[in-house]
Amino acid sequence: MTETALNRGKTDNLKDTKQYSLSDRIFNFVVYSFSFIFLLITVYPIYFVVIASFSDPYAVSGGKVWFLPYDFTLDGYKELLKHNEIWRGYWNTILYTITGAFVGLAVNIPAAYALSRKDLVGRKFIMLLFIFTMYFNGGLIPTFLTIKEFGLYDNFWVMVLPFSVSVYNIIVARTFFTSSISEDLWDAAQIDGCGNLRYFFRIVLPLSKAILSVIGLWIAVGQWNSYFNALIYIKNAKLYPLQLILRDILIINNVQSALGTGEAAQIALRLANLMRYSIIIVSTVPIMIFYPFVQKYFNHGVMVGAVKG
Repeated sequence: MTETALNRGKTDNLKDTKQYSLSDRIFNFVVYSFSFIFLLITVYPIYFVVIASFSDPYAVSGGKVWFLPYDFTLDGYKELLKHNEIWRGYWNTILYTITGAFVGLAVNIPAAYALSRKDLVGRKFIMLLFIFTMYFNGGLIPTFLTIKEFGLYDNFWVMVLPFSVSVYNIIVARTFFTSSISEDLWDAAQIDGCGNLRYFFRIVLPLSKAILSVIGLWIAVGQWNSYFNALIYIKNAKLYPLQLILRDILIINNVQSALGTGEAAQIALRLANLMRYSIIIVSTVPIMIFYPFVQKYFNHGVMVGAVKG
């Protein structure tokens, strides 16, 4: 081993054994303490819902559930899975989510790219019109009448098409294109005889995987959790999304517990309280499983363009 390698090893050992000053230790202690507190604030409510879904509801309301399930039970999940319409709701929600994500990307991404181009005539005025809709809209009744006139009422596409445009997503994607896609690429593509459409599909989109993942995730989560649009614009129970079916199940159980008497009412009330936590788990687990696969793109896509230099 050479003398240079030995000196380098000694330097690394000195760095590893370097003692922090008192102020550094205090600072690290404060940072780690706050990080741990914020972690508890974020994670514990989710953990509590999970253990509460496996615990006796009276133990939950009595404050006996803290870190582990109390009086372990699967009654909430068993009662919930007795309703066969849940699987139809899952299927509908998956279709709404996948279709809505593709349609949302197909609408918002090209619009954002067009608004990021400096050679777009009237770009600032068009952007002003987009931003105007973030603060003012026609309201529920005009929107309902418009959807009905277009023949989308009580239709599969009412959950996808009318609300596919998101100005916020367009602004985020436009910022990405402006800060991350160099104009030199467009100049080079023009020299090679590349047109606008070919440049967008062959060069811009492959370089935009991060923002495509972020916008797609936002749209998918919004579609998965959507229930208000279905409540207003869908009357056919076969088209209900999962969230609306779970809501109806919970209402029915609450009504049964309120109308019952004696021991039957107590059992119905216990199941209704238990199913509240089971419904939260059933409706959120798919998205929680899907999120880690796009997390790396999510972090990069949100932060890209925020700092330049």
